[in-house]
Parts: sequence; C-alpha cells; structure tokens
Amino acid sequence: MRASPEDQLTIGEVTRRTGVPASALHFYERKGLIFSERAGRNQRIFSRHMLRRISLIMVAKRLHIPLSDVAEVFAGLPVDRAPTHRDWQRVSRRWKKQLEERRRVLERLENELTGCIGCGCLSMKACLLLNPDDTLQGRGPGPVRLQQSSVALE
Repeated sequence: MRASPEDQLTIGEVTRRTGVPASALHFYERKGLIFSERAGRNQRIFSRHMLRRISLIMVAKRLHIPLSDVAEVFAGLPVDRAPTHRDWQRVSRRWKKQLEERRRVLERLENELTGCIGCGCLSMKACLLLNPDDTLQGRGPGPVRLQQSSVALE
C-alpha cells in the first residue's frame, strides 16, 4: 500500500521518522509550526504531510533561521490538507527572498569585518571605526559609523 500525505502517524512514529524528540514536537506545535489531532486515549496523531514541515524546521535550525521566520513562511501553507506543489512553490519563493537578503547582509558584514581587521587604520579618512577624541559619543554606543552604514545599506 502506498503512503498518502493524509495518512495519520502517532507521535512515536513521527519521532522515529524525523529523529526529533517528542518534547521538540510539542514545542513546535505550541509555536504553531506543526499541527496534530487527538485520537483515542488522547494520543496525538499527525498527518504524514507534517513530516515535510518538520524536515524544513530542521534545515532552518541548521541555517540559524529563527523559528519566528519559519512560522511566518509556514503561515502561507494549509494545515487541514497536504500542501500542493503550487503552495510549496509560493512558500519557496518567499523563503528564497529572505535567504537572499540574509546572504547580502552576511556578505556586507564579512566585508566590513575583513576591512576592519585588515586595514590597520592606514586610511584614517575612510575607517568607519575612527572616532578621534570620542566625538561620536553623543550619537550612541558602539561603532556608530559602522552601524549607520549597515542600516543605510539595508
């Protein structure tokens, strides 16, 4: 018999299939990332299509994507049925935009860090960390110029 996305799985089966502990599944459910129903003896049962959501949560965790971002993307998916190919494409496009923006921010940070470490302050006019006589203290804490350049680029 072929598995259907609508098949029901117990929490034990989901744990065995995904390697995710039951406590984490409960947590994801409280966060609205996955959903279950109650069967006899008040046992949680999950639609098989929740396995894909759980897998994507695991990938997002490896990429250090906050669960709030995952929830935002998952909000566009149906919970009462298996998402269609079109549903997943829509979510994928949205997530791709977020990942591209994250990549741009990381590249900017890498360039700033490389520049700051490697410059040796040879360019006292271009250095974003330069703050002679602490004249920038009134504009806030930290490397004010560096923070402002990051905000301006976003």
